[in-house]
Amino acid sequence: MGMVFTARRLSGAQLATVLAEPDTVGTIFHSGPDELDLDKAWHGLHYLLTGDAYEIRGDAGPAVLGGDPIGPDLGMGPARLLMPDAVRAVAAGLDAVDDATLRARFDPAAMSEAGIYPHIWNDGVDEFDNYLMPNLTALRDFYRDAAARGDAALLAVT
Repeated sequence: MGMVFTARRLSGAQLATVLAEPDTVGTIFHSGPDELDLDKAWHGLHYLLTGDAYEIRGDAGPAVLGGDPIGPDLGMGPARLLMPDAVRAVAAGLDAVDDATLRARFDPAAMSEAGIYPHIWNDGVDEFDNYLMPNLTALRDFYRDAAARGDAALLAVT
């Protein structure tokens, strides 16, 4: 199955529950309108947004790997929590990065050398247009919706 990314919008009430009972974090992820599944595109998107494999840089940098750890280990560490103010900042940061900038950062050889998961960057397929951009659109939409609602976000790579 591999390492996959899931994010969940949290209403004020859900946020209060997670903060009061961090051990419930693992049970909060399930399919629905408040959830985002980037599958294995998460690391490529993080790389395009930050220019680094794991470092968080810029306003959009926390979109995938940001937030404060909370709850039990879910596979690749605990989930990470972005509070509503951070969600709004990430949404604005994602909107500020244009597709041409991201396309310019897409370098399959550099991504392979940096060990960017899922190690498909030299397959000869246009991973940027067919894989990363549709997932980036979903990521932007997720953060826009969460910001508009005043939601927090819970992020996990499992």
